[in-house]
Amino acid sequence: METVNQLEPGYQHERLSPGETNVGMRAFTARLFLAAALLSFTGCVNRLGPRPVAAERAPNAPISLQKLQSTPREIPRNPRNATAEVGPLKAPRILVKKAERKLFLFSDDKLVRTYSVGLGLSPVGDKVRQGDRRTPEGDFYVFTKNDKSAFYLSLGISYPNAAHAERGLRDGLITKAQYAAIREALKAGVGPPQNTALGGDIYIHGNGASSDWTWGCVALEDKDNRELFNKIPVGTTVRIVP
Repeated sequence: METVNQLEPGYQHERLSPGETNVGMRAFTARLFLAAALLSFTGCVNRLGPRPVAAERAPNAPISLQKLQSTPREIPRNPRNATAEVGPLKAPRILVKKAERKLFLFSDDKLVRTYSVGLGLSPVGDKVRQGDRRTPEGDFYVFTKNDKSAFYLSLGISYPNAAHAERGLRDGLITKAQYAAIREALKAGVGPPQNTALGGDIYIHGNGASSDWTWGCVALEDKDNRELFNKIPVGTTVRIVP
């Protein structure tokens, strides 16, 4: 006997066999499971939130000049990158400021390079005698260039100068003959005697500028040492100040 839906008059259900009933129930259950899965997925997406598109830059995407200037961490700022190669120098001179750990290179009184330097193991004060590990102060000149230095490349500076020689003579560190030999060498523009009690072998050389580690020399990073060595002729004046 057919049954009539009491909620919707006039609508009649067909009688189903037990097999058809099971198939229908399985289909209905599958649809419920799918709907629940979709709702769960939607909830997860909503909880996680949308991923901002601008959070990542596409690989190989071009970077604007404005962005490079505003985010220097992407490309470390290095003034040397923007400096043109040093051309021929006119009346070059070197100034070393010990307290700043800087070497300044001038061409015709125009500053063209600034290098970081390391000094002697006892960096404060003028050099007085051999073994005090101080970097001398005063006016000197480059008297030799050595491209076979144990410290990459080196420029020999004319220590002891006249002031050091006079003080050494007064303090009894050198003899009158040694004093005269120093003064004669300085007058001729050559290297003064390097083996007196005043010490010697003071150079501008390489092997690093990150600390004060020399026995009185002025040390640069090798790349700076090479540039300076290639540009500086023998006779270049060198002033070292506290």
